Amino acid sequence: MEEVKYVKNGKKLGVVGGMGPAAAAEFLRQLAVKCPASIDQEHPVIYMLGDSEIPDRGAAIFGQGPSPALRLKQDLLQLCAMGADVLAVPCNTAHYFINEFVEELPVPLVHIIEETVLAAQKLSPEGVWMLSTKGTRASGLYQKVADKYHFTLYIPNEEQSDRVQEVINQVKANHFLQAGTIMKALVEELWQERDLPVMTACTELPLGYDASGLPQERSISSIGALADAVVRQLYDEVRL
Repeated sequence: MEEVKYVKNGKKLGVVGGMGPAAAAEFLRQLAVKCPASIDQEHPVIYMLGDSEIPDRGAAIFGQGPSPALRLKQDLLQLCAMGADVLAVPCNTAHYFINEFVEELPVPLVHIIEETVLAAQKLSPEGVWMLSTKGTRASGLYQKVADKYHFTLYIPNEEQSDRVQEVINQVKANHFLQAGTIMKALVEELWQERDLPVMTACTELPLGYDASGLPQERSISSIGALADAVVRQLYDEVRL
């Protein structure tokens, strides 16, 4: 019987984090767990730039603060100069600005929006609830990709979106218990309206979901989807 083995292909990963720090740390944790490695040397080389001083992405989308585009581009190019062969940014809203210059980057970027939509469609072809920052929702980032794949997203109402934002704020402040409590009540309310999984389309939200005690199989994590896609870029399948 043919055996399949996954072998590190030598590509180095560059990660821009700090948006927020807990989300980037969780991305790296999941990446370590998901890599098909049994010793240190089988894990990929990762260059991590935790730039917590990147301007607020949501505020910029609404014209209430400076654009983070230049800083994001500088950080990504710095990682390329360090030797990164593949790039990842564990922040959904940042991709609104990354899309402006992504084709100018010298190496490929694993796009968190695309990967999360594809993962959601695989889990729940009939559609999902989209939980995100108000900036991501207003930008249409996810809606455009979902339309491309003929996939249905259901959007919480304004009051529910305020509570989603509060979950994000609590995670950024390291108040995980409070975040989980708010998330649990919100998601159970959404499930009363429409019994579909939730797509956590902001990288703070998977942490809030984890703290809620809700079933993991009912959510699609943008952090998890990005980590899975990155692993596919860094390992090759070898048939023995």
